[in-house]
Amino acid sequence: MTVLPATPDHGIWFRRTDVTDRDALIPARFDVVNQSPLCTKLLNKAGTDVSTVEHIMAALAGCGIHNALIDIDGPEVPILDGSSAQFVKALLSRGLRQQGEPVRVLQILKPVEVRKGEAWARLTPADELRIDFHIDFVDAAIGVQEKGLQMANGAFVRELSDSRTFCRRSDVEWMQANGLALGGVPGENAVVFDGALVESGKGLRHADEPVRHKMLDALGDLALAGAPILGHYTGYRAGHAITNDLLRALFAQPDAYRLVTCDDSMLARLPGVGVHLNEIPAVA
Repeated sequence: MTVLPATPDHGIWFRRTDVTDRDALIPARFDVVNQSPLCTKLLNKAGTDVSTVEHIMAALAGCGIHNALIDIDGPEVPILDGSSAQFVKALLSRGLRQQGEPVRVLQILKPVEVRKGEAWARLTPADELRIDFHIDFVDAAIGVQEKGLQMANGAFVRELSDSRTFCRRSDVEWMQANGLALGGVPGENAVVFDGALVESGKGLRHADEPVRHKMLDALGDLALAGAPILGHYTGYRAGHAITNDLLRALFAQPDAYRLVTCDDSMLARLPGVGVHLNEIPAVA
């Protein structure tokens, strides 16, 4: 997979270099998400898809990258270590280029909420992007975790980018019985929890790594709005599908948002502004 620079107002697009018989371009947009419980999958009108885009989308958003073309030679973004850290390191190591066009942001004007059973997600007005998340698992090694974070000034890179995807041992057994995740290795590309046990090689990177990863996922899924968001996202037991439903609900209400051109004070509050390579956690 290769991330290429793009012109202003290009947005983020994926290009399947292995697809030659139909449209290989897939926009990184909420309205082409083909909902899946395990990851975020994009599907264009020609039937070309790319899955597990949430970690690279979080890295791009967290580094303040709004325009890019991503060449990929298969249907899934590499999982690497299950976090965004290696993507962030690669992006910042190559360097970012400021473009001469103003940045437009999506400003939330009124609360929007979606619910599925006990799970819900909400966007409310705020002067910057804030993510609050609450999870609750029966596994003692996870339990109840909650965290809130203002996403400005490189907070994503420092606090969330190295947090790995996680699952329960029962989920792994089900997936492998159904021919999925056969190459997964606990501790290398996911943290596996089994009751009070943690199967993660060298252990957790943060005591609350699961909720941090949920926040990472949320940032990646929110980036599919097509512009940085100024608003407060709250997720309670939420996942990819609920966050996608939230964006669909938002855009179905034209009076709930507006696109505005960033002034200097807005720009200073966006994720990625001022981030430095030395802020990446050592695991990367």
